[in-house]
Amino acid sequence: MPTLLFGLLLFQVPAVLGMDAFSGSLRLSLLVLIFVGTFAVPSLLIYYLFRSGYVQSLYLNTLADRRLPFFLTALIYLFLAYLFAFRMEGISSLAPEIGILLGGIAVSILLVGIISLSWQISAHSVGISGVVGIIGSMMLRFGLTDLFFPLLLLVLLAGFVASARLKLNAHTPAQISVGLMLGLTVSFLTVYWLL
Repeated sequence: MPTLLFGLLLFQVPAVLGMDAFSGSLRLSLLVLIFVGTFAVPSLLIYYLFRSGYVQSLYLNTLADRRLPFFLTALIYLFLAYLFAFRMEGISSLAPEIGILLGGIAVSILLVGIISLSWQISAHSVGISGVVGIIGSMMLRFGLTDLFFPLLLLVLLAGFVASARLKLNAHTPAQISVGLMLGLTVSFLTVYWLL
């Protein structure tokens, strides 16, 4: 989801991140870095946890399997947020927004981990609604009409994700609804309070 989000922001509306003066190849390099940090590293970590027996399934179906991966993934995202906000020379001074948004995503993942201590919230719903919330709130806050059609597609995708989770009996309607609300709330507050 972060790769989708930042792909839209870096290439559809780069000015909102202060990246409009950056070349397309530099923006692509940032997107690859975001992909590696937010998808490849957490995926390899979860695979390692599975292979070493800390989690029983790569699907993270049980509460016991979900806790450690979500907390470790939140730490990875917080580290990335710190890097983008404070440590990337030349980029952090121009686009601390990337670090702020990654920090908001990290908070969402951390909350999923905390909730997963006792209840199985839909992490898929949190993820897709977080992207919808960031794109929607950026549209409202900054008047970014270029994001209208991507937002419509994302809302449709959120409906497909929620429906698929219900069809697979992976979650109850309450778990999906709470996931959608959590993602929307955290992303909305991130954009309005911190950007």
